Amino acid sequence: MALVAPALGSLPAAAQQEPQKVLQSSRSGLNLAAVQAKVDQGDAAAAAGNLSEAKADYDEALDAASYLVSAYRNLSGAFRGLDARIPREMDQKGRAATELQASIELRLAALLRRMNKPQVAVPLLVRVVQRMSPTSPQGQKAYQGLLELGFVATPYNAATPAP
Repeated sequence: MALVAPALGSLPAAAQQEPQKVLQSSRSGLNLAAVQAKVDQGDAAAAAGNLSEAKADYDEALDAASYLVSAYRNLSGAFRGLDARIPREMDQKGRAATELQASIELRLAALLRRMNKPQVAVPLLVRVVQRMSPTSPQGQKAYQGLLELGFVATPYNAATPAP
């Protein structure tokens, strides 16, 4: 959670009075933009061939995205039946965080395959299929990865119904 929790002592007094502004920062806040910035860092590290740095960035982004999914879900539940606007907002943010989470897991799985650790990629790919469903583009990509790794043998084509 280092990505999302800057030390309060290092913040100017005005920022300490308004913590929501700090949490909205696109570089270090507790929000989807900050998580995406960390993913972008991981992408740059992977493109430069620094796979261990990319993995660390992706792991940090995945932890933050997972926290956001959970926090949005919890807030949504707390306000159900009290103010419909808040659960709607939290559900929308939760869906976006879940999609980002799946995207990070796909990146991590691809990176692990590149690092010759396909067995570690399998649980990530399975989670994407579960989380996003086999019919979503991300779920299909994850299942295709499982097929390429030999973890599953039956191809899945969402366009054709099963016999």
